[in-house]
Amino acid sequence: MTTISRLRRFVAAALAGAALLNLAACSVNPATGRQSFTGFMSREEELRIGAEEHPKILKQFGGEYADRNFDEYVARMGLALSKVSDVPDLPYKITVLNDDQVNAFALPGGYVYITRGLLMLAENEAEVAGVLSHEIGHVTARHTAERYSQAMLANIGLMGLGILGASVGVPGEAGQLASYGLQAAIMGFSREQELEADMLGVRYMTRAGYHPEGMTSFFQKLETHTKLQAAMRGDPQADQYNFMSSHPRTTDRIAQAVKLANMAVPPNARFERQAYLSRIDGLIFGDDPKQGVRKGRVFAHPDLRFQFTVPQGFTLFNSPTRVVALHPQGASIRFDMEAQNKARSVKSISAYLANDWGRSLSLKNVETISVKEKQGDMEGATAVARLQTKSGPADLRLVAIRGGSEQIFRFIFLTPPQLTGQLAAELQRTTYSLQRLTDEEAAAIKPLRIKVTTVQAGDTVEKLAERMAVEKFKVEWFELLNSVKRTQPLVPGTQVKIVVG
Repeated sequence: MTTISRLRRFVAAALAGAALLNLAACSVNPATGRQSFTGFMSREEELRIGAEEHPKILKQFGGEYADRNFDEYVARMGLALSKVSDVPDLPYKITVLNDDQVNAFALPGGYVYITRGLLMLAENEAEVAGVLSHEIGHVTARHTAERYSQAMLANIGLMGLGILGASVGVPGEAGQLASYGLQAAIMGFSREQELEADMLGVRYMTRAGYHPEGMTSFFQKLETHTKLQAAMRGDPQADQYNFMSSHPRTTDRIAQAVKLANMAVPPNARFERQAYLSRIDGLIFGDDPKQGVRKGRVFAHPDLRFQFTVPQGFTLFNSPTRVVALHPQGASIRFDMEAQNKARSVKSISAYLANDWGRSLSLKNVETISVKEKQGDMEGATAVARLQTKSGPADLRLVAIRGGSEQIFRFIFLTPPQLTGQLAAELQRTTYSLQRLTDEEAAAIKPLRIKVTTVQAGDTVEKLAERMAVEKFKVEWFELLNSVKRTQPLVPGTQVKIVVG
C-alpha cells in the first residue's frame, strides 16, 4: 500500500469517526426544540469555561460597576428572567461591567454581562429585560457549545486536507484559507442563532411579565446610537465597532422573533419606567475617573496623575487599556502606558524606544526630548517611520516619556502622508501638553452622571438639552436618552434623563 493510500484511508476513517460522533452527540435542545451538535463541549465544560473566563472578562472590561445597590437591582432582574428560562437550574451570574461602551454578551455556563453604557441608554425595565433575556437565550440554546463543536468537527476535515496537501500537492494556501474561514465563522453567532436568541428572549421576558415591545424599542434606540457614534467619529464605517455589528438585528427580525415565540402578551405587561428611572439616577455617564476622564479635548487620569490635550478636530475614545483620538481625515493618536514592572527596568528611554517598543519597525531619526512641567522636566524619546496600512501608506511617530520610576507614557501618532506636515505642529503640542497632576488637581476631577429631572411648563427638548454637560451633540444625546424628537412637545410632570457634571 502506498503512503498516499494509507493517508487517504486515515483521513476517511477520521471523517467517518467524526460523522459517527456527530450522530451520537446530536440531541434535541429543550429551549429551541431542534437537534443540535454539541459533542465537543459538555455542560460541565461550559461551567468550567465560564468560571475560567470570568476574571479575564472583568479585567478587559473595567471590572464590575461599583454601585452595589444598582448591581444587585440588575442582577435580580436577570435572575428572575433565568428562573423562567428553559434551563433554570444553571448557576447564572449577572454582572454589570464598568464600561461606557454599549455592549452585552454571555459566556457558557450562565455568565451574562451588560455594560453600564448600555444601561444608560435604556429607559425602562422592559428594555433591559429584552437584552438580558436575549443573552440568556444564547446560554439556554447552547450556541457557544454548538459553534465550538461545529468548528472542532470542521478542524478534522481541515487536518485531513493538510495531510493530503503535503503528499498530493494540494496548495498550502487552501488550508490557510479554510482555517481563516473557520476562525471567522466562530467569531460571532450566526443569523439563525441570533434569531433564536431573540425568540427565546421574547419568550422569557413575556413569561416574566414584561412587554415584548421593550425589545423592539431598545433596538430602535441602538440604531439611533449607532448613527450618533458615527457622527461623533466623523467615520461612516463607525458601526463596525459597536453592539449592532455583533448583534445584527432588524426590526423585521424582531417581529419574526415575537411571532416565533408564540407568546401572548400578559394582560398587565410591564414596562416599569418609573422604577427604572429611579434606579438609574446618578449612574456614571461616559468615563469613570478610575479609568480616566475625557472632557472635550482633554484626557485626565486622576488615579495615575496625568493629563494631555489632543488637537482640534480629533475625537477622544477611552478604554481600560488605551486612549484613542480619531480625526475625520484618517489621522489617529493612540496613548497607553508600559507595564510598571517593565518600566521599572528601563535604563535608557531612547534605547527602550528604538530596541524594545519600536524594534519591529524601521525607525528613523531617534532623538531625545524633554517635556517641561511644574513637577520637573520629563525625559523622553521620539522617532519616525513609514508604514503600509490597509488604507495605504502612513507616517508614524512614536513618543515615549518617562513620568517616574514606574511610569513610561507612550504616544503613537499615525497620519496619512498628505496630512503629516499640516498636523505636525499640533501633534507636537499634544506631546508637550502631557502634565502630571497634583493631588488637589486629581481630587477635583469628577465623572459625569445621569440625572433624572421633571419636565416643567415651557420646557422644550432644546431647552433641556442646553443643560447637558456634554461638549457636542447636546440635542442628539438628549433625544437618544429619552426617545424623543426635538419637534416633539414635552409633557410637564414627566421625567427625563439629562447629563450633569
